[in-house]
Amino acid sequence: MAALRRIPRERGGWWHAYVCPAHGVELDHGDLLAGVFPDGGARCAHGCRVDSAAVRGAWVVLSHQAWARHLRVLAHRGERAEAVAGLAEYAGVYASLATERHGEAQGWMLRGRLFHQALTDAIWAVNIGHAVITLARDGTEDLAAVLPLLDELEQVALEARGVLTGRGQLASNYTAWLNAAGASASRAASAARGLEWDGGKQWLEGEHGLYAHLRVAVAEDGWEWEGSTYYHGFVLRAALLALRSTDPAVIPSDVVGVLAGMTDVLAGIATAGGILPALHDGPYLRRPLALEWLELISLAQQLVPSGSLDAVAARAREELGAYDDGLDRELGGWFSGPHLPRRPAPDTVTVFPSAGYGVVRAAGVHALLDFGPHGGSHGHRDKLSLYLYGDMTPWQPDPGQVPYAHAEFRDLYASTEAHPAFRVDGAEQGECAGALLASDARSVTAEVTTAYDGVRAVRRVVAGDCYLVDLLSVTGGEARRITGQLRPGTALDVQQQATGPLRTTWYGDETLHGWHTHTPGAQVRPFSRPGPGPADDPQRTRTWVDLTAQAERITFASVYQAASAGPAVTGVRFDGEELTVELADGSAARFGTGV
Repeated sequence: MAALRRIPRERGGWWHAYVCPAHGVELDHGDLLAGVFPDGGARCAHGCRVDSAAVRGAWVVLSHQAWARHLRVLAHRGERAEAVAGLAEYAGVYASLATERHGEAQGWMLRGRLFHQALTDAIWAVNIGHAVITLARDGTEDLAAVLPLLDELEQVALEARGVLTGRGQLASNYTAWLNAAGASASRAASAARGLEWDGGKQWLEGEHGLYAHLRVAVAEDGWEWEGSTYYHGFVLRAALLALRSTDPAVIPSDVVGVLAGMTDVLAGIATAGGILPALHDGPYLRRPLALEWLELISLAQQLVPSGSLDAVAARAREELGAYDDGLDRELGGWFSGPHLPRRPAPDTVTVFPSAGYGVVRAAGVHALLDFGPHGGSHGHRDKLSLYLYGDMTPWQPDPGQVPYAHAEFRDLYASTEAHPAFRVDGAEQGECAGALLASDARSVTAEVTTAYDGVRAVRRVVAGDCYLVDLLSVTGGEARRITGQLRPGTALDVQQQATGPLRTTWYGDETLHGWHTHTPGAQVRPFSRPGPGPADDPQRTRTWVDLTAQAERITFASVYQAASAGPAVTGVRFDGEELTVELADGSAARFGTGV
């Protein structure tokens, strides 16, 4: 007998509360379409069962969002009767529950009606609107019952956007979704009434519409201002959803440039195997996020296609496995005109000067240097972090972030300690921005001078012929305890040599070899200790390595080579000014620190 399915009859809370307090992992969702909280409490992967008002409210959020997406899938697949019945039921649920702003929302939230947050209302409303738009293509006679809901969703989005922009927050990622909700709901209402949509002046072109938002929220280098991979994709997906049935040729040229630049950002940071580094706040690994990437890429490829995003989609689908509902495959014909020119592939070095990221690709090693602004509430204290990936392997990744309601782990994963950055006197970096000093076809050099009082740090990353060079120089004005940090996402072996560089071996689908030396005469203590792995499971242990010296000035010099690359590195020497790398074919190359 098939499991019963029903739409929840409760208002939702804050989804970030769906986290185990003991272990920091997102709880198992159970059957979200059952409409009933898991019997005995929500399961944690480490054996806990959690049941509290906050967790129940978070589960209801997930259930409502799953139902809205499910109705959208049904509409695309022609299962009209079930889709219409679900939408009509939601019209009644919304009318009975969402009569006023949510009284249990936290004080900092922009309060919603069906959920704690207006943002959550907007995400849900976008799916409801698109389900109706899809159904209306094949008839409207059975959609009248949904019209009050659609009209109310548009009005609620307008009111919430007014509150937000009244605070001067046009650039907020909330604004993108409120515009997408208003556009989707109003377009759906017009379609259900058999009318031409005239909401573009309000939701796309208006003073606080989507185009105005994108113009202020996205920097010249294409990054959404927060510098977070997740929130960048979050805003881009909202924009693409809002533009359904729009002819790309009529989108203002500057807005097209913004959307193309945002697509280039994802292509620029993605590895050849489709890993998207989880820069700053955002999940490290999460099935609902994989669904979002698939939807975004399906839409982006119909506007500004990029070959580099195909691998990202393939990896997301592999992560999902049986959880893939196939919605992205149903989204063809999203725009009413042909796509714009295909985007070029990234070069060996890609620099995003506004967000402060440099990407260097070197013979199987994909390196990302983080030096930019803090990024507001979604930023991390991680200046001059160096992230290392293979095509398919996160050797030293940005660890991502846990659901925000877990205060302790959220602070840990935003900390300097958790990142492959540098620390001084064991203290946390201040919230700050670095600066780009130089870049060329093979290297990026950046500095930060305000992470610690009186301390200047410079990091230079260079693509050698078959290896990557990393030179981190820190100057303190007086003797300070200076630490360079390795924070692997995979298994790591560390070998102290009797003479010569410290050696590391990084495992995964691909293997990475590392050589680590430093300024001659400095007494560097390599200290290996267990630390939490990436944020999808803080209980997973990895080997953290701190390279620490008491010094006024020191350079940590490292060379990384993928096992698949060659000729092999045979020698690494640093004389205090230049790093020499020797290869098995007898060749050698020298690299300055950039200080």
